[in-house]
Amino acid sequence: MMTALTSIDRVRAQHPLIFNITNAVVTDLTANGLLAVGASPVMSNALEEAADMAAAADALVLNIGTPSAAQVEAMLAAGRAANQHGIPVVLDPVGVGATPFRNRTVRTLLDELELALIRGNAGELGYLAGLDSRVSGVDATAGADTPAIAERACEQLGLPVLVTGREDAMTDGSTLHVVRNGHPLLSRVTGTGCLLSSITAAFLACDDQVMRATADATGFYGVAAELAAAHGEGPGSFRHRLLDRLAELDTAGLTPHLQLD
Repeated sequence: MMTALTSIDRVRAQHPLIFNITNAVVTDLTANGLLAVGASPVMSNALEEAADMAAAADALVLNIGTPSAAQVEAMLAAGRAANQHGIPVVLDPVGVGATPFRNRTVRTLLDELELALIRGNAGELGYLAGLDSRVSGVDATAGADTPAIAERACEQLGLPVLVTGREDAMTDGSTLHVVRNGHPLLSRVTGTGCLLSSITAAFLACDDQVMRATADATGFYGVAAELAAAHGEGPGSFRHRLLDRLAELDTAGLTPHLQLD
């Protein structure tokens, strides 16, 4: 497997342009997190430029955290353009299972677009897999069996999935990886899962092997979170330290901590 160092070096060398149609809550953290790892973020919800922006990007992230009908139209336009130009599309189905509108939105995106990856928490992917999962707002059931959910969701959806939780599990139906890095403070700062979706998109932009790129991105992110939390401070300090660690982490800091199966 390509190491996370090789993957992050590619991102830092290539500076991929990541187009995010995302939610209002996470725009700042997502943009700054992408900059920290060496990618170039662009954020827009405008239908008028969605197709043009997607065609110029190296990856597209669709995040339904604060959805509207107009935003969904922009997502569809951008996704179709990305598919036409062979650009990877990552879907983050924030809060799916919580309302009928979110459920219809995700189903439309799944039906209309070719996705490289869907990334969600255990509640969201469990819902899409038809499991008895609880979604409250945008939060998920703690302590879920993420590998089992990932395998079931991949089977039901027919595309690669990344399920995040106490352990992060990803599969394309033939390969299963589990990452055991991360820190509980990630769940106390809004937008950290959304940021992982966008960082994974940056790794996918620089590597056409979806499982390799996804595992490398997830392991890299989890180690950065552990290092950011090492000072034992609260969520505010953690948020700032996470950006610092994402920018600074290299092989010397990564290798002793990485737990990837």
